[in-house]
Amino acid sequence: IDSHFVEFLSGLGDYARSHELDLVLSPADADDQETTYRRIVANRQVDAVYISSPRPADRRVALVNTLDIPFIVHGRSEGLDFDYPFTDIDNEGAFHEAARLLVQLGHRRLALINGDGRETFAIHRERGVRRALAASGLVLDEGDVCSLAMTEENGYRAARRLIERSDAPTAIACSSLIMALGVVRAVRDLGLTIPGDLSLIAHDDVFPWLKPENFSVPLSTTRSSIRLAGARVAERLAARISGLEEGARGEVWPVDLVIRGSVAGAPA
Repeated sequence: IDSHFVEFLSGLGDYARSHELDLVLSPADADDQETTYRRIVANRQVDAVYISSPRPADRRVALVNTLDIPFIVHGRSEGLDFDYPFTDIDNEGAFHEAARLLVQLGHRRLALINGDGRETFAIHRERGVRRALAASGLVLDEGDVCSLAMTEENGYRAARRLIERSDAPTAIACSSLIMALGVVRAVRDLGLTIPGDLSLIAHDDVFPWLKPENFSVPLSTTRSSIRLAGARVAERLAARISGLEEGARGEVWPVDLVIRGSVAGAPA
């Protein structure tokens, strides 16, 4: 099971347990989620639902918006012609600031090791990097973007592919600390160093068991707790069930940029 999802569920569970609410998981195939939503609403199995990992024009959001049940989206879906309640972080702003820092340090060739490029959070992160580069007359080449499931092994393979090129990037922005573990391993296996040969910034979801300051070189990060996001989604769902919250209010949380030893000026 994806570690990011587990940490988010832990936040949901923390709130549910402390407020005497039950959390129901209903497994569904990726191609059969809409049927699952219709079934659980028709059977009144739950009092509210949340939607995770939204994509542009997400059909799940469009469907649930027509059903008579409170809901919250964790993240955002662009391209819908109606407003809906959501809780999200400023993914675009976070990766814009990360890329802008790297450009200020003299880096001219950046790469992005991203999550699933079909999901809105990854689209926003790539957009942020591109916007920061464009402000300095730079571009993010398509070959400098890797969109993958956020695992350590995928981080390792993506980093190897990028760094072994003749036109290797001098800095990488990475969408997950877990992927960053793989990037660090790849740099070490190639006999290179962070930040001497490669600067690295990753997103920190604040896993209690994986701390960026404990990396071999303390890792610079964009930082936002996915566990707190889970608790907030549960809190808002409870409020919508009770009638304390109504309407289609969206929340976008700011993201901290924490600078540590993994970034430096571009190598000569």
